[in-house]
Amino acid sequence: MAESSQVPGHRPPVSAYMITYNNERTVESALRSLAWADEIVVVDSFSTDRTVEIARRYAGTFIQRAWPGFRDQYQFASGQCRHAWRVFADADEVVPPELAAEIQSELALNAARPESARVSGYYAQRRTYYLGRWIQHGGWVPDREIRVYDGARGAWKGGLHANVHIDGKVAEFRHVYQHYTYADIGDHLDTIDRYSTVAAREMFEAGRRFRLARLLFSPPGRFLRDYILKRGFLDGFAGLVVAVSTAFYVFIKQAKLWELQHGLGPARPPAAAGADGADGGSRPG
Repeated sequence: MAESSQVPGHRPPVSAYMITYNNERTVESALRSLAWADEIVVVDSFSTDRTVEIARRYAGTFIQRAWPGFRDQYQFASGQCRHAWRVFADADEVVPPELAAEIQSELALNAARPESARVSGYYAQRRTYYLGRWIQHGGWVPDREIRVYDGARGAWKGGLHANVHIDGKVAEFRHVYQHYTYADIGDHLDTIDRYSTVAAREMFEAGRRFRLARLLFSPPGRFLRDYILKRGFLDGFAGLVVAVSTAFYVFIKQAKLWELQHGLGPARPPAAAGADGADGGSRPG
């Protein structure tokens, strides 16, 4: 493996990468939190705000590329990395110092293990900040993904909810990374509109067809699961907004599937729909 030549006790070099689109509100904090990495790669989908100006100050490699979809953009960005070990963060996420220290310590330990015992990828849990508080319950919890991995053993798969799949051993970090999601409820609703369009298109192209029962029963079912069974009510008003908005997302993507099935929807989703690269709370339901 790539780290076999490393001296025990020294971590292998790490590339950090990020995809961006109109993230001026959060991208600087996100990039600063990756300053410990040996390389930062940013792939931007032709932002029209200050994202480009900010990203160029921090990224060793900055590329602008038309939005091809989550999987392809993430995989392209990963492919620009010089180092075998990679960490990715979205433009509204922060890797806090304690997680950064744990990543570096664990990679050093992993390099010293026998090759047969080495880990190829690491999960990390994400904590989301929304409407003035950290969300601890409901449909956004738990929220974990592979975030650090050996590029020779990991690849992006999936569509709207693309994530890294690992061929090899995996482990999980103790510390969490932080997700500073929607600026406000209006931003949340805008994202629901964009993502539901992409989700409906993916369902349509996969051959799934509208069912009235799903439209009628899936949204209240999702609300009950997230707000009652998963105790979203413990997050106060924010928890209520999360549960209702997720139920609405479930409803509206089914309605948009009906629209497409009847030839009434847009021919294609917007070119940069979802190019902010956020997940979990920012990719509802």
